[in-house]
Amino acid sequence: MDALGSLLDSLDGMLGGSPWFPYVLLGVGLFFTIYLKFPQIRYFKHACKVVTGKYDKKGLEGDTTHFQALATALSGTVGTGNIGGVALAISIGGPAALFWMWMTAFFGMTTKFVEVTLSHKYRVQTDDGTMAGGPMYYMDRRLNMKWLAVLFAIATVISSFGTGSLPQINNIAQGMEATFGFAPMATGAVLSILLALVILGGIKRIAAITSRVVPLMAAIYILGSFAVIFYNIENIVPSFLSVFTDAFTGSAAAGGFLGASFAYAFNRGVNRGLFSNEAGQGSAPIAHASAKADEPVSEGMVSILEPFIDTIIICTLTGLVILSSGVWTEKFETHFERSSMVILDGKYDESNQQDRDALYAYLNGKKEHTVKPFNGEIEVVQGKAVMENFTVIHSRSIGEQVRFGITERHKYTGTVEVKDGLPTDNSISVIGYSLVHSAELTTKAFTRGYLGENGKYIVSIGLLLFAFSTAIAWSYYGDRAMIYLLGSRSVMPYRVFYVAGFFWASFADTTLVWKLAAVAIVVMTLPNLFGILLLRKEMKSSVKEYWEDFNKEHKQ
Repeated sequence: MDALGSLLDSLDGMLGGSPWFPYVLLGVGLFFTIYLKFPQIRYFKHACKVVTGKYDKKGLEGDTTHFQALATALSGTVGTGNIGGVALAISIGGPAALFWMWMTAFFGMTTKFVEVTLSHKYRVQTDDGTMAGGPMYYMDRRLNMKWLAVLFAIATVISSFGTGSLPQINNIAQGMEATFGFAPMATGAVLSILLALVILGGIKRIAAITSRVVPLMAAIYILGSFAVIFYNIENIVPSFLSVFTDAFTGSAAAGGFLGASFAYAFNRGVNRGLFSNEAGQGSAPIAHASAKADEPVSEGMVSILEPFIDTIIICTLTGLVILSSGVWTEKFETHFERSSMVILDGKYDESNQQDRDALYAYLNGKKEHTVKPFNGEIEVVQGKAVMENFTVIHSRSIGEQVRFGITERHKYTGTVEVKDGLPTDNSISVIGYSLVHSAELTTKAFTRGYLGENGKYIVSIGLLLFAFSTAIAWSYYGDRAMIYLLGSRSVMPYRVFYVAGFFWASFADTTLVWKLAAVAIVVMTLPNLFGILLLRKEMKSSVKEYWEDFNKEHKQ
């Protein structure tokens, strides 16, 4: 298992975590934005009219309305990335990461317009009478690249578990346990039954549920965000300024935060932006393929609104809550996660500028750094180290009041063997004060508003609704991919397996699956970006024909 995990880490580093991937993602969006003359701006008003049903016709083929397709796609994108993903991006890249999430969303509005239009154009009707579409269909039916379509469909099935099912319920279960004390297995059992009742009913039931849940969850979260933002209103302007200034100068170190380079902020911001709005990934076109429309471009218009709602609005609110509250530079008592921790050789002090510069160089991968991971043994008595020749870094900050234990109550006494900066015994936990990240950081921020400590319930409820709706939407993406791969008969076994995996992940360690999903996301995205670039001329002519037909029809 460790070997597989290392392999997946290497693949993710070569693909999603590589320096070139963000440039490819933004580059395609920038190209189409210029090529189609800024459709995300010129067609935004028209998109709002289309989604309200103003131009709807009766008797069109499809399973859902424009709004239901939008809600289903949004339920797949508005998830833990909007709550924990933004916090993670800021904790790694500083305020600048939010700027690059905005850029990903702005250019992603055009990318999504293109991918949805082309996928809707080549959708098919399945044996059970429902519609099926997505990038695999234009890859197969238009580009004649069956192998590429199969690769994309397989990656979609894997991502449906790694993105839509397993991490979502894992986050929900942890949040419910931390806030309300509910046992993870109990949470998983209840929500698995609800998930089965929804997805076994197919796209019409999924669309009916998501079209109600998405507006509700957005309203709750937006109101909760304003309760923090207005409470810290004097910090809003400085927060906005820090986003823009740090985006081009590199995030300045603040408080316990040791700073992030331009490359770190850019890479993390773009990658978290993709994880949040999925523009270019090829998932949303699967939902939009079900919409009742005889003009594929009209459905593409609707999809322009997704990155705007998901990232420009919801992610921005999360970012402002975190930045204006100031919690992103404060240290809290927390369990140090191995993925965010390293034990360094030597004693470093945050108040010493030379030490800060050395740690900045190390954390940002600068070649000139002299910092080395600790290798050796740490003697511990009743949880506390009796030696001071090491420094624990967690979440880009120096850990304070560090203690070691098997559990919170059982303080460890003995020797902790450390290799390459990490304890070799995974059962030994490291606890102390440091910066925090992900949903934990967002939870801390929501307590710094008019609701006080009750603000944490907004995050818990938001996680529940956001994550559960994401699981619903991704089950649909997965079953459409299964239809392409193995036919309609494969859908029911897939749904059963999907629900079973959902329950299992509520109490299991799904780290390996998340790593697999990280790779699968890139395997989905790159073929899709390649495909839409090949069809750029067809996209341009389709838009031109759409407006010609639209103007003729509405001038009569």
